[in-house]
Amino acid sequence: MSNFLKINLNKQLQNAISNLGFTNQTPIQEQTYSRILGGKDLVGIAQTGTGKTIAYCLPLLQELSYSNQSNPRILILVPTRELVSQVVETLESLTEYITCRIVGVYGGTNMNTQKIMLQDGADIVVATPGRLYDLALCRALQLKGIKKLVIDEVDVMLDLGFRPQLINIFDLLPEKRQNIMFSATMTEEVDTLITSYFSRSEKVQIALSGTPLDNISQTKYSVPNYYTKVNLLSYLLRNKEEMKKVLVFVSSKKIADRLFDQLEEVFVSDIAVIHSNKSQNYRFKSIRRYDEGSCRVLVATDIIARGLDLDKISHVINFDTPLYPENYMHRIGRTGRAEEKGKSILFFTEREEKYKEYIEDLMQYEIPELDIPEHVQITQQLTEEEHKANGKNFYRNVKKVEKNPAFHEKKEKNLKVNDRDKWRKERRLKYKKPKSRGDKGANRRRK
Repeated sequence: MSNFLKINLNKQLQNAISNLGFTNQTPIQEQTYSRILGGKDLVGIAQTGTGKTIAYCLPLLQELSYSNQSNPRILILVPTRELVSQVVETLESLTEYITCRIVGVYGGTNMNTQKIMLQDGADIVVATPGRLYDLALCRALQLKGIKKLVIDEVDVMLDLGFRPQLINIFDLLPEKRQNIMFSATMTEEVDTLITSYFSRSEKVQIALSGTPLDNISQTKYSVPNYYTKVNLLSYLLRNKEEMKKVLVFVSSKKIADRLFDQLEEVFVSDIAVIHSNKSQNYRFKSIRRYDEGSCRVLVATDIIARGLDLDKISHVINFDTPLYPENYMHRIGRTGRAEEKGKSILFFTEREEKYKEYIEDLMQYEIPELDIPEHVQITQQLTEEEHKANGKNFYRNVKKVEKNPAFHEKKEKNLKVNDRDKWRKERRLKYKKPKSRGDKGANRRRK
């Protein structure tokens, strides 16, 4: 690794890097710095937690000269609001000794407020695709002056369905620009986007997507069901000296809320939750409390697994085994950052075992398995989802039993079928002629 002091950085950026406590470049920073300065289109493939944000921010700021023009010259697109805030914060730290106007925009907040922010002019805009396109359509933001386009976490952006917005944004940008893309995985969709819209892009790949970080210790537990997972997690979290700062990943918003409610009874204010259904203020508050250390445990869906730079995480616990093995890599990349040691723990049930095997196949590494501690209660209680997965609609049967505890077969008289035309038939047999005018034609035809 090369020292930041040995690369071509102006004094202001050197001072900012020194204030942040960085000394050596990470591999992705080292291999992309000169290439970005060279002006070519670049695609950087590197795992989460390897310093990609600094990798593109430094060369962009090195080239950015002072200007009083109102239209931005650099556009950075990211998939989530939290990542917008993080990139803006990183840029503000790096430009401590530089005059640079940085504006972050994202959905879920008042767009008029963001319009006012942009009226004063901006050098760099950091945005989510949807909100950026809305601002461009209402002419609150002019993109004709963009010289550099950065798309960070592009694979996540495509997974979230942002491809139409990205294509629309490309149409609004000047053709002559430098394109810089960073991703943790190279999927077919990412490759298609590159070949369709980028010209002669250079690819820099630091590590395969399945390569585990050397400074992360991994273990796994085979657990029978959800409620036993809760008991095991509660047992592990009680060790506060070991579990100093824990990030717990779950598969859905419903499970996140359920798990949070159950753990909150034991750990009270020591736990927080974040997922996409929470309000913007709630999400920022949860992240701030966790980052500042006022809560020790954060329960999260995969929305936070990518891009967010949360420091000093001691453990990542995969409460649910992810369906896609790459997501496991992104999750565990939250710990063991900046060359620190980290630990990852994976819970898997019998139904999740195949997904665990996909992860191990991708990494070409068998995660060491630990026995469930004897003090952890192993319960047979199942959730509604687990009952359905077993092919039993448990809750429907429970309702029947509760509603009719004295259930018995119907009596014979109640088994008869109601014949709405019975009285007509009986009258025909008795009188042999129609009693109402409506039956004359029918009786005539029958004769």
